[in-house]
Amino acid sequence: MTPALDHLVVAARSLEEAVAWCADTLGVAPDAGGRHAFMGTHNRVLSVASGQWPKAYLELIAIDPAAPAPGRPRWFNLDRPGLQAALADGPRLVHWVMRCGDIEARCRALARAGLDPGPVQHAERAAAQHVLRWRIAVRDDGALLAHGALPTPIQWDGRHPADALPDRGVALRAMTLAGLPPAARAHCDVARVDFVDRGPALAATLATPRGAVTLASAAVVAAGG
Repeated sequence: MTPALDHLVVAARSLEEAVAWCADTLGVAPDAGGRHAFMGTHNRVLSVASGQWPKAYLELIAIDPAAPAPGRPRWFNLDRPGLQAALADGPRLVHWVMRCGDIEARCRALARAGLDPGPVQHAERAAAQHVLRWRIAVRDDGALLAHGALPTPIQWDGRHPADALPDRGVALRAMTLAGLPPAARAHCDVARVDFVDRGPALAATLATPRGAVTLASAAVVAAGG
């Protein structure tokens, strides 16, 4: 399988805030997601697929207040006070996930480059009439590399979330990553992602019912660093 952009991750303090943000910012309501029991999180999802990025979707994720604490740091920096403080201003793009065909090989290559993505975890969540299953790399400290610009590898087992997502009129049109050194860029080998020297660590432009909307991470990378 050729590596591909799988989904964009937007973090929120709560799913209620995420749903309201999606309606206000993108002009549509997200579709149902589910719960990640092993991480104590839950999500809503929205197709952003386009001819450039088929099967791409937006994940709106938050800590699940009804779930027990997972006994480990949650993924995507969700337990970090700095992120939770930033989310007081509203949901924010924090990361992206790369779909691949051999996640173990991908993780070994990242580790050899000094970009340890963490061990591969088996995960699943219930969907409308089936169960989604996947494997994903998650660092033990829950941290994101390169301010979230270096993608997390994922490998799906069977069905993909986008298979059941309707077209809501939102499509990914452009994506940029800032400040990644050459060694890291080599592991972001998906088509049509642009690299820049400065600016938000990651930014994505969407065509929406409200017009073009650009989502950007909080982390800003200066030239040379």
